[in-house]
Amino acid sequence: MKNYFLGKHLVFVYILIIGLNCYSQKSNQQSLPIVIKNVNIITMTSPNKIIENANLVVENGRIKSINGDLPKKAKIINGKKKWLIPGLIDIHVHLPTDFSLNPKITTQKPDIIFDVQDLMTPFIANGVTTILNLNANIQSFYQRKQIENGKITGPRMALAALIDGGNGSGKKANTPEEGKQTVRIAKDDGYEFIKLYSGLNIETYKAIIDEANKQGMKTVGHIPNVFQNEIEKAFIPHFNLVAHAEEFSKSAKKFDYQEALNFAKIAKENNTWVSPTLTAMDWIANQTSSLTRLKASKTIQFTHPLLQSKWLNANSYNKKSSPERIAYFNQLAAFQILLVKAFKELNVPILAGTDAGVSGVVSGFSLHDELELLVHAGLSPEEALSSATRLNAIWLGMDNKIGTIEENKLADFVLLDENPMVKIENTRKINGIIINGAWFDKNSLDKMLLDLSTKNTKSRDEFDWNTLMNK
Repeated sequence: MKNYFLGKHLVFVYILIIGLNCYSQKSNQQSLPIVIKNVNIITMTSPNKIIENANLVVENGRIKSINGDLPKKAKIINGKKKWLIPGLIDIHVHLPTDFSLNPKITTQKPDIIFDVQDLMTPFIANGVTTILNLNANIQSFYQRKQIENGKITGPRMALAALIDGGNGSGKKANTPEEGKQTVRIAKDDGYEFIKLYSGLNIETYKAIIDEANKQGMKTVGHIPNVFQNEIEKAFIPHFNLVAHAEEFSKSAKKFDYQEALNFAKIAKENNTWVSPTLTAMDWIANQTSSLTRLKASKTIQFTHPLLQSKWLNANSYNKKSSPERIAYFNQLAAFQILLVKAFKELNVPILAGTDAGVSGVVSGFSLHDELELLVHAGLSPEEALSSATRLNAIWLGMDNKIGTIEENKLADFVLLDENPMVKIENTRKINGIIINGAWFDKNSLDKMLLDLSTKNTKSRDEFDWNTLMNK
């Protein structure tokens, strides 16, 4: 997928490079421990374990005990008949950053400024406590620093540097040496991951993956277009994660289950994991034929008004549409379901990612859409939950801190009113969340969303996409 937050110029800010694991929330100043009493804990360990009517103690941002001694003084949360799951992880998001409509002198502020809390609120309100930004830039470090400093309540954020071939803005590499150097620079800048993109040539692609492995950085991304007719040649050691099931679809000829199995076998043999991003393709295919569903969306109100305007008034999927294009995207969407079934059959690890930022794919809310689509494609509710918790944590290298509910791990979890193991839609029935030890009840989360919606609605007229882009 392309980066959908376009600006003619990025405005750079000076920031300190920080580590991924040292976060604090602005609400994490509660002096008392937290006790969730009589709750049913879905640990998401392997094998999964459910601890019924348990007492869980949170202290100093970590899980101090499960069914251990209770502190004499604590904030008590009634967990009776409720279900506790690990905080959800979205392994594929895009976050907008400030930009200018025209060239500026160094000291001028950008024309378009995104409130960092507004960007993070939809994640928090939906129990998404960790994200991987797959097209981060220097401003992304500033966003992360705001969370670390406690100025913003937001998810833990891992950052990937996107490297593409060709010319233009962004990180470009057209020779193996350029590829290696770009990886080394990204490492020095503080990025944790490398995203590979469609325009890379074969030798540069291989050099980037090799150098990233030497630097201790996993790779994730698109399968470059040069491999379209020989997709198996793209699967080399240390190509760690395919960012979309769509990447296989582009090389499909028959679009049947046997072809899906052949693709799954290629990924399996290379130990490459897959994040299908079914919700992104679902939205794209729908928009090629009509914007009716997008206009009726109940979650678009939580997206910045500039992006709302772009999605509704400058929607490239819809404007470039034709009967052939509609049929093509519908075919891709249907084949992705077969691919997920094939990945499951061959035990290819499936990770939950959404491509949040694509038109219609709203941060936070879209992860619940993805879980439901994964179940529709053949995963059990437990397998879908695992894709958004334990497996994502493993791939990120954070499974010793997040992804399961165990003593001494970070206190990131979601309290649900109904059991998601019975019905995956129950992940939406959020009673409250704890992120890094800070508790937010449903009323607080609802107010955060209401305030965001009100703010976006009031400023909608200021952010007409076509008017601003034609300045």
